[in-house]
Amino acid sequence: MEISGTVRQILTAKGPSVITTTPEATVFDALTLMGAHNIGALVVIKDDKVVGIFSERDYSRKVILQGKTSHTTHVADILSHPVITIGPDDSIEECMECMTVHRIRHLPVLQGETLVGVVSIGDVVNWIMHAQRHAIQQLTGYISGQYPG
Repeated sequence: MEISGTVRQILTAKGPSVITTTPEATVFDALTLMGAHNIGALVVIKDDKVVGIFSERDYSRKVILQGKTSHTTHVADILSHPVITIGPDDSIEECMECMTVHRIRHLPVLQGETLVGVVSIGDVVNWIMHAQRHAIQQLTGYISGQYPG
């Protein structure tokens, strides 16, 4: 099945809201923010520029497993960078390929250098499920004679 659509369409469906943090924030504060919003990653912003991404994976591998504490470690010390991004006019297939190749679950979406959203693997899965449901409905309608032909 061909996956059609653009990253912009996913952002339109989910909304452009992006929760961010700063490099100076403590890991504990970043985790608290993630918990409050039920999200798995935060885009890290400094001087209105995307400088990295902080995820649950960063926490588990770079804090817990290294014996650091979330109250004293700063996001800057463990964020993932350089950050891999995608554009709003990129296809959903390009988005999936980027996530697969780089083994990441969250992609900041940049228009030029401006952050316009974040796409997660969950967003992509939801898009695909919706597209499949739509295709099934169309095929069912065609087979049952609901469409002129």
